[in-house]
Amino acid sequence: MKFPRAAGILLHPTSLPGRFGTGDMGREAYRFVELIAETGLGLWQLMPLGPTGFGDSPYACFSAFAGNPLLISPERLREEGLLSESDLAHSPGFPEDRVDFGPVIQFRKELLRRAWCNFKSQATAGQSGDFEDFCRACASWLDDFALFMALKEVHQTVWNVWEKDLVRCKPAALHRAAKKYSDLVQSQKFAQYLFFRQWKALKQYANDLGIRIIGDIPIFVAYDSADVWAHPEFFQLDDDRAPTVVAGVPPDYFSKTGQLWGNPLYRWDVMAHEGFQWWMERLCANLEMLDIIRLDHFRGFEAYWEVPASEKTAINGRWVKAPGDALFRTLCAKIGDVPIIAEDLGIITPPVEELRDAFGFTGMKVLQFAFGDDPDNKYLPHNFIPNCAVYTGTHDNDTTLGWYHHSSTENERDFVRRYLATDGREIHWDMIRLAFSSVAHTAVVPLQDVLRLGSEARMNYPGKASGNWAWRYREGQLTPDILHRLAELLRLYSRRKKEKVAGERR
Repeated sequence: MKFPRAAGILLHPTSLPGRFGTGDMGREAYRFVELIAETGLGLWQLMPLGPTGFGDSPYACFSAFAGNPLLISPERLREEGLLSESDLAHSPGFPEDRVDFGPVIQFRKELLRRAWCNFKSQATAGQSGDFEDFCRACASWLDDFALFMALKEVHQTVWNVWEKDLVRCKPAALHRAAKKYSDLVQSQKFAQYLFFRQWKALKQYANDLGIRIIGDIPIFVAYDSADVWAHPEFFQLDDDRAPTVVAGVPPDYFSKTGQLWGNPLYRWDVMAHEGFQWWMERLCANLEMLDIIRLDHFRGFEAYWEVPASEKTAINGRWVKAPGDALFRTLCAKIGDVPIIAEDLGIITPPVEELRDAFGFTGMKVLQFAFGDDPDNKYLPHNFIPNCAVYTGTHDNDTTLGWYHHSSTENERDFVRRYLATDGREIHWDMIRLAFSSVAHTAVVPLQDVLRLGSEARMNYPGKASGNWAWRYREGQLTPDILHRLAELLRLYSRRKKEKVAGERR
């Protein structure tokens, strides 16, 4: 797909300001959209929007289809009469600059429980009908997900240690559980109803202001998810439903022992036999939520790193061929020209590049990877082609300021200063200018770089089990001076957005 020349900000909704412990789809999200639209930016990139599990990672969700209830705005629920002012008046004193996930999750779960009770007692026939319509429309994934989450709330454990008949999804056991925990199941469906209604409204507002949404689809799903529980036939599991092999990557820039992600690997033969139906449903569902899809770990669609489940690191793995060509041919035949950015970072071989280019997918360039000793480095802007998306850094990188002062070598710092003819005092703006001035049709900058923040604002440390994903910016940090500088760069390098997003999928 041909992309217009544009630029945007990488910011997950949890990083927005707000009084309830985490960013959400309330007033501050709308204000953020307005601010970036005023500058002329035309893109807002997010991480996955699914319900997060252990470690709070948006790349390890309880479902590949569901939304994260943590992002539901309590203020919007109050405006609809589902919560009262008194429900919100006693919000704990949450930190403003980070998400304290444990207390925040408990507080927001209680608010959603109250909203559900209020809905049951006071919903009009029209409101009840709207909820029922949503449940019917999403039944292909929602029924499994809602029961899965209800059972997790009851058992408080990973699903493979539940009662044997529930682990194996025996119909009689599922029927009994659905009946016994019917209110919990319905409350889970209600939370999804609220999420998708709020997200649809926010996305429409963004599109009306000319902002397109880029969202991530992780290639793999979490083991502790409704997807693996309800569809074990699609994953490499043993007779006890435990993974036999898991996903990861070999030693790389981020880790000398590789990254052992632990996701169960697909049985691609079974998926291919069924016409990749699960993948088609997943991609179509995401195209309803997003304008552009970023496929995380794209190289895994050509070949993936398979590690025995008993290993403690990702060192002792092997590359296994994946049917990416057949998958994407099926996708194009079913949907047509799909707006995809391929996260083609890491160990990229000619077959991976051939797969990307065969379908015209946009590749990625990360400027922090550019300044080694190789003048032919593909991340140096003079080596770019237009069909790429350039980033100063991603959620997995240090901030530009942190990279320059702490993560880079002296050789890299010397190279970047000479390349940009700078003394490095405003390295964050230097790198933003470099991204915007490049021939890449898309340029995306983490908000931390725009705000001149250091390593304390880093979103994720790959390989670190906890303490990630918590950064938030404070209200007022996006000052008029910053917005003016962004607007000037957008004008200078012809990246100003169109006034309204037209022709996008709904």
